[in-house]
Amino acid sequence: MQVTLVHVHVKPEHVADFVEATRKNHEASVREPGNRRFDVLQSPEDPSRFVLYEAYVSADDAAAHKLTAHYLQWRETVAEWMAEPRQGITYSGLFPR
Repeated sequence: MQVTLVHVHVKPEHVADFVEATRKNHEASVREPGNRRFDVLQSPEDPSRFVLYEAYVSADDAAAHKLTAHYLQWRETVAEWMAEPRQGITYSGLFPR
């Protein structure tokens, strides 16, 4: 399993916009073949900071996600709302299998 933790810092005035755009991306992403999880987490201490927990069966499935219309729309929509570039860190998922 390939897991990516995407750390996102959004400009405070765009938090609600980001949440809505990311909800749409989440709803489509969980229906992708090979998707195991697509969680959206928001920091209670700083509501402008998020982590996207993306788990796919394989690296190929994770790469296919980045070619989907919903991901490309999300990426374009939220680009100007970022306080800094988002950072994706990839992990190998061990458990559950």
